[in-house]
Amino acid sequence: MTTEPVPGIRVIDTRMGGRRGVTSAYLVAARELALVETGPTTSLEPVAAGLGELGVEPGDLAHIVVTHVHLDHAGGVGAFARRFPNAIVWVHERGAPHLVEPSKLVRSATRVFGEEHMNRVFGPVEAVPSDRVRPADDGDTVDLGDRRLQLLHAPGHAKHHMFVVDQETGALWTGDGLGVYLPDVRVLRPGMPPPDFDLDEAIRSVELVARRSPPVIMFSHYGPAREVEHLCDLAIERMRGWAAIVKEAMRTTDDVAEVVERLRAETVAELPTGEDAGDRYDILTTYEMNAQGLMRYFARAHKHAHDLPPRLEAGAGDAPERGMRDH
Repeated sequence: MTTEPVPGIRVIDTRMGGRRGVTSAYLVAARELALVETGPTTSLEPVAAGLGELGVEPGDLAHIVVTHVHLDHAGGVGAFARRFPNAIVWVHERGAPHLVEPSKLVRSATRVFGEEHMNRVFGPVEAVPSDRVRPADDGDTVDLGDRRLQLLHAPGHAKHHMFVVDQETGALWTGDGLGVYLPDVRVLRPGMPPPDFDLDEAIRSVELVARRSPPVIMFSHYGPAREVEHLCDLAIERMRGWAAIVKEAMRTTDDVAEVVERLRAETVAELPTGEDAGDRYDILTTYEMNAQGLMRYFARAHKHAHDLPPRLEAGAGDAPERGMRDH
């Protein structure tokens, strides 16, 4: 079952790890069909089935565009490239090497999630042939024949993160740039993972969305939303709020577990009670991952600004390997 939030763009539930309503892919109808985001390899069959329902055969797909290479967005690109042999893969130039040679990406994700989670939620990660990858830079466009997608470098969540803009309708894909927003829960949670989350860049990227004021934003987690101004304001508010909690905690401790518990305790009220909302959000962005991303960010900032106590220099910002996501 697919939906069409704006003309010519269909939302497909990737059913990542067998779960509904956590990650979405998008088919853009044009002379040359494009898929924005794939999800992980476990999403190949559900997305392929959704494309089949829309009449898309394996040879019909011409382009795959991913906002960044984290596995919940692009872990399945290699498998999709094999299933859809004519599709060219577009990714920011800093992320392209990780699609061609994903071993570092896989090692990093395995340290974070463990083997069981990797197998159950993400599945295996296949390399993409280098001649199928198109490294992109800020402002590049993907020509679909009678429609264009513009690619905007939007760092913060990751150095290679991009927004994607449909020039036909103005719809804008945010990747993880605004965080995770599950419309049925109506809660926005930040996505601030190590190793290279940057608060200042993340806020500037959200401000870019606000300035463009698109008619709809397309979340990878999950689906379209039209409350653009509100969600941009809320994304900045949440990132700053969570960052302030972590920064304050780091004044008295360099223990990751203690910082995580303080972050959880001070933000848990943002979620409704009596639902599985927390579990669904935790599949995508955990308290631990956000705490570690912020601790690493403040450690870098401290080297220049010296605005945190000497305790930080003992390693508070060096997020342990088990908590890192590859950039």
